[in-house]
Parts: sequence; C-alpha cells; structure tokens
Amino acid sequence: MDAEVCELWARLRASGDDMTNGTDLGRAVTPFRPLVGGSVAESRELDALDRRIIRILQKTGRMSNTRIAQELSVTETTVRKRIAQLMDDDMINIVAVPTPKAVGGNVSAIIGLSVDLRTIRSVSEQVRNCAEVRYVGLSAGRYDIMLEAFFRDQEHVLEFVTEQLGAMQGITHIETSLILKIAKFSYEWEMA
Repeated sequence: MDAEVCELWARLRASGDDMTNGTDLGRAVTPFRPLVGGSVAESRELDALDRRIIRILQKTGRMSNTRIAQELSVTETTVRKRIAQLMDDDMINIVAVPTPKAVGGNVSAIIGLSVDLRTIRSVSEQVRNCAEVRYVGLSAGRYDIMLEAFFRDQEHVLEFVTEQLGAMQGITHIETSLILKIAKFSYEWEMA
C-alpha cells in the first residue's frame, strides 16, 4: 500500500474530526497501517476470515455483525471479536465519511508546493493545520509538498492560496489544480 495513503489515514484517524456534525452517513472501512517513525508499521498476517470480513465491510460498512456472521456461517461473537481485534491491531478503521458536499466543500483542489527544503517540516505542519486541507504529503518529484483541500467556491480558493499559503515562510512556488469532476473515489482496496 502506498505510504502516502497510510499517512493520510493515520492523520485523519489522529485528528478525531469525523466532519459529520452528528449526521449518520454510514461508515467506511479502510485497511491501513499507521506510520511509525516515518515508515509503515509492521502488520500481522490477515487470515481468510479477516479478509472476508473486511471485504464485506468495505462494500456495506453499516452491515450488522449478526448479518456478517450469517453470510460467513460463523457466530456473531466471532465477527465482533475479529472486528475488535482488527481495529486494536490498526488493521482497519471504521469511520463515518461525509462527502465534501455534505460539509460545504463544493470545490476540490490538488495543490503542489515547492518550498525551501530547510522549511519543509514547518510548512507541512502549518498546511496540515488549515481547516480546508484534508491531505498533506511530503513528496519526491516536481513538488515538495502535495495537498488536497476543499473549498466553498472559487473565491475561497483564491483567499486560501493568496492569504493563507501566501503568508507562509518557505513556500517558493504554488501550483493549484481544480478538480472538475471526480471519476473515481473509493475506499475499497483489493484484499489478497
């Protein structure tokens, strides 16, 4: 699994911000390993039952443990204990995930930042704390930091880029790409 995806899920999990405002929006099940010391943590082996439970929850995250147990011909206790163990081992996360539209994020942007490399950690920390930002990754390639953010409208994008990012020391170049249409957005990862 891509380390940047793991970092995103670890950051979202640590933030405690489910963005639901109390709305029942279902739940997404995301197999992941949190970052430990900058690398993906060692994971235990998933057995066939673990993988089957995860596959079901990825497709229908609101399915009850009883119904999962019936589908898999095991007891509800087995399913409940397996899910708890998967969560305790940081193998899955079960969270409500609203769409950006549900929280007023009508415009999505991917933003690449070039920075003075001596400031990469301080810039990434400042960007990470911006309410509009959902994902921050330190990257190799054209940009030093990549982020995804959601905005109310184009005026909000302009304010964010010019006033918030523009005020951060160490940023040398900003490239903003507005997402016109999302062709795929999925929490389902192929389970071996």
